[in-house]
Amino acid sequence: MSGDALPRRANVTVIKTFDIDYGLFAFAMVALTILYISARLYQQAFGFSMGLDANSPEFDRYWMTLFRIELPVLYGAGVLCWSYLFLTRDRSIETVTPETELRRYFYLAMWLVVYSFCIFWTGSFFADGDGVWHQTTLRDTPLTPSHIILFYATIPIYLFFGVGSFVYAMTRIPAFCRGVSLMHVIAVVGPFLILPNLGFNEWGHAYWLTEEIFSHPLHWGFVVLGWCALALAGVLMQIVERLRELIPLVFKQDAAGSPTDANPFRDASKKCGPEAQRQRYKPTTVSGRRSISGKSK
Repeated sequence: MSGDALPRRANVTVIKTFDIDYGLFAFAMVALTILYISARLYQQAFGFSMGLDANSPEFDRYWMTLFRIELPVLYGAGVLCWSYLFLTRDRSIETVTPETELRRYFYLAMWLVVYSFCIFWTGSFFADGDGVWHQTTLRDTPLTPSHIILFYATIPIYLFFGVGSFVYAMTRIPAFCRGVSLMHVIAVVGPFLILPNLGFNEWGHAYWLTEEIFSHPLHWGFVVLGWCALALAGVLMQIVERLRELIPLVFKQDAAGSPTDANPFRDASKKCGPEAQRQRYKPTTVSGRRSISGKSK
């Protein structure tokens, strides 16, 4: 076919695509689902049959081996991930473009979704399962089939994603970098403090409360610290507030390669260079919102 037979268009509109990589997010959700189901089935299979006598060779084979693997692998993975996020932080965050910032907000939302998913599994299945274990076998030691899964596996996993989301936001998103999101701190630190509270709980059960009574004041700390995870709703509001500004900004710039009359950066967008970029875009902070014109509200 000759080129004369093809219709020609006077103007060709090029629209950039806004792509987001969901690969790691999907992998994490699938891997965690398999991990949690496998852990629950493992407890079902070997909890009572191999886990009642801590001095038996079977307990050492089936449960202490799992404990020795969990501790360095999960906590070590957390330290490596947080260090990687910090060392690869954006050192030019002042010049981040709206498109890049928008993409990072989506990635932060993925961190928080996985974090919430891990808290759901920990609180809904393994924490309640631990209470049922205590009511069935009475008090025990920090190393039991329920504790080896709850203390040393599920809690480190949600700490991995909770602290990871915080470090990611602080090192890559301007609003979270310039100020500290109180909601994000509460949402991460509260569930984190459940871990030392577990030590206090075991100490209390060893000396003055040998029975598992859920309403006893010894357990109030778990309730309060668990409720701190509700602060994720505040983080979500901060994200949505910024998305309302970024989405129109990014996609209006993409459309047809020229801004519309409604674009407040119409004059500045004709210029190039860092100064023009700073005029077109002013990042905000989580502690003090900054308007498009650069004046603090």
